[in-house]
Amino acid sequence: MEEKKLKITLVKSTIGSIPKHRAIVASMGLKKLNRSVILPDNAATRGQIAHISHLVKVEEA
Repeated sequence: MEEKKLKITLVKSTIGSIPKHRAIVASMGLKKLNRSVILPDNAATRGQIAHISHLVKVEEA
């Protein structure tokens, strides 16, 4: 059974956001605007996305 993946794209800058949100974005591997990473669809990733949902766009990969 193949594990589900999520494509996460940074669509808004972290300038002016709180340090916790900046740390979450960095830990996900997002460095520049409009760059994407593919991460596993699990509870930890979903929790991170919930915190920074206003900064990212999420699609199934």
